[in-house]
Amino acid sequence: MSDPATEAGPERDRGGRPAITSAHELAEAAQQLFLAQGFDATTVDDIAAAAGVSRRTFFRYFSSKADVLWVETPAETVALQEHLAASPRSEPYAAALTGAVCAALDHPADQHDWALHRAQLIFTVPAVQAQTWQRFLGWREITSGFASARCGEPLDGLFSVAVGHAVIAAALTAHEFWIAHPDSDLLHWLRAAMALHLPPEPSGRSPDPVHPGGC
Repeated sequence: MSDPATEAGPERDRGGRPAITSAHELAEAAQQLFLAQGFDATTVDDIAAAAGVSRRTFFRYFSSKADVLWVETPAETVALQEHLAASPRSEPYAAALTGAVCAALDHPADQHDWALHRAQLIFTVPAVQAQTWQRFLGWREITSGFASARCGEPLDGLFSVAVGHAVIAAALTAHEFWIAHPDSDLLHWLRAAMALHLPPEPSGRSPDPVHPGGC
């Protein structure tokens, strides 16, 4: 979803406080309410009131309250693509993927609580889970395509498909472990989980009976 930072006109709440004017600020207001009173108990009207904007303005930015959790997704996706594109051809595919995933999910320290809470909601709230898979599809497509191009495997081959799923599985594994150990380093668990999940580069003969071959 794009970040229409200038789409809404200026608004003020009843106390004269300047209204929030960017998707990121609106998402931050929503996040604070989620933390204070719970996701299910927070309404769009609550978020709009806290942000000093109208309900209509909220829906200019997001289609639902769950959407605010994905405000960083476009930037994360761009970072993933840029780091994969910049990786040297001589670098093993797994190392390049691990570095790119870690770079994409390396949020500033002041976003620690936001990132942790997003992870918690992904694992616990059905409304968030329903949207999560759509975000995963983009990362699966990108990482499968990278593995295919880097190793010379068919895009629809077993190896390439497995890599896309492995990246998502590794991200979920790392975040679940991080939730249980919130004072630890997410990137450490991401590296460890990627090492556990990513398949080795195919060499000689591929295990894919439909697309024999290998890189």
